[in-house]
Amino acid sequence: MIALVLVAAAAAAAPPPKVTIASMQGRARVLILSAPREDDPALRRQREELGRWRRGAEARDLHVVTVAGPKVHGASDGSLRLRLRYRLAFRGFTAVLIGKDGGVKLRRDRPIPIRELEAAIDAMPMRKAGLR
Repeated sequence: MIALVLVAAAAAAAPPPKVTIASMQGRARVLILSAPREDDPALRRQREELGRWRRGAEARDLHVVTVAGPKVHGASDGSLRLRLRYRLAFRGFTAVLIGKDGGVKLRRDRPIPIRELEAAIDAMPMRKAGLR
C-alpha cells in the first residue's frame, strides 16, 4: 500500500512532458512569432488578430509558439535554438508557418493577415485531405 502511494506521488510530482516543435510534427501546424521583446507592436498586432481567429486556428490544428527576447511560450525549445533553426530575426518581427510535415510554408517580417494565413493553410495537402 505504501509503495503504491509513493509511486502515485512520484508520478504526480513528475514534470510535464516537454513539447517541442519537432514533437508536434504530424499533429499540428506551428506558427512561430518572434520579436525582440514581449511588448513589440507587431507581435501585439499579430496576437490580437489570432485572438479573433481562435476557432479558425483550432479547426486548422494551428499551435502558436512565441519567441520574445530570451523567452519561449508554447514550446519547450530554447529561444536561441529556435532563432538559429528558423532564421528568426533578433531585432525585428518574424512570423514563420510550419506545416505538419515540418517544412516552412510561409515566412513574413510583418504580421500575417488572417486571410493570407488561412489561405496558406487551406492550400496544404494535409489540410485538403482532412477536409475530404
